[in-house]
Amino acid sequence: MIPVVVGSSPISHPTSIMKKFLSSAVCVVLALHGAAAWGGDRTIPGVRGIDHIGVTVPDVEQAVAFFQDVVGCKEAFRFGPFMDDKGTFMRDLVNVDPRAVIKQIVMMRCGQGSNIELFQYSAPEQRTEEPKNSDYGGHHIAFYVKDIEAAVGKARADGLTTFMGPFPIKEGPASGQTITYVLTPWGMHIELISYPKGMAYEKSAKTRLWAPGR
Repeated sequence: MIPVVVGSSPISHPTSIMKKFLSSAVCVVLALHGAAAWGGDRTIPGVRGIDHIGVTVPDVEQAVAFFQDVVGCKEAFRFGPFMDDKGTFMRDLVNVDPRAVIKQIVMMRCGQGSNIELFQYSAPEQRTEEPKNSDYGGHHIAFYVKDIEAAVGKARADGLTTFMGPFPIKEGPASGQTITYVLTPWGMHIELISYPKGMAYEKSAKTRLWAPGR
């Protein structure tokens, strides 16, 4: 159902009043229907945790080298390519242009955290700019480190672009963590984070965040 758009006739006209009333009623019904649709138990059964984080990169070999040499991840396996020259397999499976090609997929294990899945695509009208953190779809991957000062120092010594920090958070529920953002060679943000003594929220939290090595 499509909500009716009511014109701007003077509200003193009876027909106009009735149209506005009906339009408001339709909006209320739609809102209640939407709320009801998401009410109750919507949890997907059997979820155990995050298996991997998928990232599309311009050069998969460059990305593998970065995550291996800089972050310390290890390659587990790789596969591909995937394409469909005539049908709609690519759109039906992963919601991309039907003529998109996955040139290579590489799965990497990163310490005690989630795996990383690296994709190298080619596709018609492919957007190649990295989103800002403030954009819809903006993202970063955060890596927990034991010694934030040493980690940031090594990133800078390696010539990576780093931002303010190590920046300690001293107030609020996240107090206790120290962070620094780092730019990968292809422009994606990663974050180095550490909170060896925990964070303030933990003192009264019913749910505590998972953290590697703590």
